[in-house]
Amino acid sequence: MPDLVDKETTIFWFRRDLRLRDNAGLYHALRVSNNVIPLFIFDTKILTELDDTRDARITFILECLRTLKDQLEKNGTSLLVLHGDPIEIFKGLNPKCVYANEDYEPYARKRDDDIKNILNSKACDFITFKDQVIFSKSEVVKDSGEPYTVFTPYNKRWKSKLNDSSLNVFSSEKYLSSFQRIKPLALPTHEDIGFQRSEIAMPPRLINTDVITNYHRTRDIPSINGTSRLSVHLRFGTVSIRKLVQLASKKNETWLNELIWREFYQMILWHFPHVTNQCFKPAYERIQWRNEETDFQKWCDGMTGYPLVDAGMRELNQTGFMHNRVRMITASFLTKHLLIDWRWGEAYFAEKLLDYDLASNNGGWQWAAGCGCDAAPYFRIFNPELQAKRFDPDFIYIKRWVPEFVTSEYAEPIVNHQYARERALRIYSVALEKR
Repeated sequence: MPDLVDKETTIFWFRRDLRLRDNAGLYHALRVSNNVIPLFIFDTKILTELDDTRDARITFILECLRTLKDQLEKNGTSLLVLHGDPIEIFKGLNPKCVYANEDYEPYARKRDDDIKNILNSKACDFITFKDQVIFSKSEVVKDSGEPYTVFTPYNKRWKSKLNDSSLNVFSSEKYLSSFQRIKPLALPTHEDIGFQRSEIAMPPRLINTDVITNYHRTRDIPSINGTSRLSVHLRFGTVSIRKLVQLASKKNETWLNELIWREFYQMILWHFPHVTNQCFKPAYERIQWRNEETDFQKWCDGMTGYPLVDAGMRELNQTGFMHNRVRMITASFLTKHLLIDWRWGEAYFAEKLLDYDLASNNGGWQWAAGCGCDAAPYFRIFNPELQAKRFDPDFIYIKRWVPEFVTSEYAEPIVNHQYARERALRIYSVALEKR
């Protein structure tokens, strides 16, 4: 264990906030102490859940840490990066105080509660701040104090609460002299933490204002650059949500609504943590899923015979990205056409998506399956062929990812749409009519 930390040290623990600018917890740590050590922990409990040793997210995190480390070393300090169970690591540290930004996922909440208890037993405070959302926990609720479970009224209340103070910038970059002066520290390699470098390219940390301005016109067309591609940067906190909401408020309300959907799902996860492995609507647990493994594998491989579905899955497998419109179509196809449990698809997306976020991924899948809060009704079943005609009429996106399209080599449809639709309506209705 490094000898850098002693009773006079304040730790700032980087988690989902890999930036020096406008970082709430970092700002407060640097304001109260002139002896701050920046820390990042590769959590072995999270890493052991990753099956792919070339997981692109690990490469992305390491590159972000290198950027942070370079920035810090220009200011006379460095970045301490540890690898292990955070609970055990903090058992071995005795700082004066630990600062961090809040994380609302169930695992993180339990971990932070345990660490807080450990630190408090050593007369060390563990102080956290809101940073990854504009409004968290119970800041946007009904007049009764109950959480919203429908987006539209939540959205309306969220916007009514938004004001200049909600978007106050935390000028953490102005206080970098408060970091402890230390010599450069080593950054672990991929191999040090049990991984290998991925060659999958991450979208750059660039805010394209033209894309945002035209978002409402272009967001549903998968063949063009019509979305911001900032979701991975929001996930790992390399950009500030406050900066993006400021921009969205000026440029495009449709894009602002997407940022609010993200917070809506974070709020749902906070108040209803059972959604991580159960349907938000309990009645949907009665659905008799087919869970045919051969069909599931064809879906995973992009071999269903439905071109838009297959294009989306192949793009996901090769790049770690899938367009949001296509995410809805592929999820609907798995749950409605193939009657495969939404949890199977959610887990597959969690494994592949560069921008995987538990709240948004879970919310999106339950929306598609009809079992979530404010979900599409079970009888709303996307027709993949009509969706392709509407959003990829010239087959530009499809041909990019399914080169054998319209040749004899392309797979036959895995199931007839009309048959699948009627089957899904029957299975869903039977389950929901049970008492």
